[in-house]
Amino acid sequence: MDADAVEQIHKAIRDDGRYPPAAYEFVRDGLAFTVHAVYGDQDDHTPRHVTGRQLSDGLRRLALQRWGALAGLVLRRWNIRRTRDFGEIVFVLIQLGVLGKQESDRIEDFDNVYDFRTAFDQYETRLCDDENE
Repeated sequence: MDADAVEQIHKAIRDDGRYPPAAYEFVRDGLAFTVHAVYGDQDDHTPRHVTGRQLSDGLRRLALQRWGALAGLVLRRWNIRRTRDFGEIVFVLIQLGVLGKQESDRIEDFDNVYDFRTAFDQYETRLCDDENE
């Protein structure tokens, strides 16, 4: 991808304004992570497809791998609060020509794949209480 195309993509992302560029980068990283998890180390450059459900799960696993207990906080900071937000990002990238899609792919494939609170807020932050610690 040439520099002009990259700049056009960044401008479109800024103009959209719902999610920061880092969120789009994370989704692209998560796609590679998920494709590798599903298909393994195949280097024949054949296009690989994953479903919205598979990608949402891969993004959950990647977020927890990268940020552990802070995963939910990082995603919320990027305005990602539900799996549908992953789909919104994916479909912006499709519109920009960065990602492809199959005829059967729909944004609704990302709806309610899992509950963010259950998936990411597994750890409770507690302040130390001198009397009990």
